[in-house]
Amino acid sequence: MRVLPMILAATALALAPTSMAWADPGHAGHDHAAEAAYGRPGDPAKGGRVVQVMMKETDNGMAFAPERIAVRQGEQVKFVLRNGGELDHELVIGTVEANHRHAEEMASHPDMAHEDPNAKRLGPKTSGVLRWQFTQAGTFEYACLIPGHREAGMVGTVVVR
Repeated sequence: MRVLPMILAATALALAPTSMAWADPGHAGHDHAAEAAYGRPGDPAKGGRVVQVMMKETDNGMAFAPERIAVRQGEQVKFVLRNGGELDHELVIGTVEANHRHAEEMASHPDMAHEDPNAKRLGPKTSGVLRWQFTQAGTFEYACLIPGHREAGMVGTVVVR
């Protein structure tokens, strides 16, 4: 009978770890190469404008530098990220709404690891690269969604024209 494989599959899903959460657009069931409202993963074989982003703690909280960037619709950006701070930080590109939803998930799962093309987490005094192509005009954001970091000021704006 074919009912048994369906019951086994349903049981496996029900017993799957619930402590795992995913960053948009890399949720289970999403294609990592799929286009989101704020763009798609960049192509490492193509160039693109380099934007250096510093992540750090400040006397007033936490911050990205720069806090705002402007790009052309269709432009690929190679974010060169540097964590100059003493804590882990991350950069997650998304819509304001998607990042707020993801931040709520992060509050429940603070050790969530990002393996998504729109997110990069860095340990203290480390660097990394994130490539993203902004295919849609609009205002988007990049934020650190580690609990408490966004609230401490780690949010930036991307304006795509």
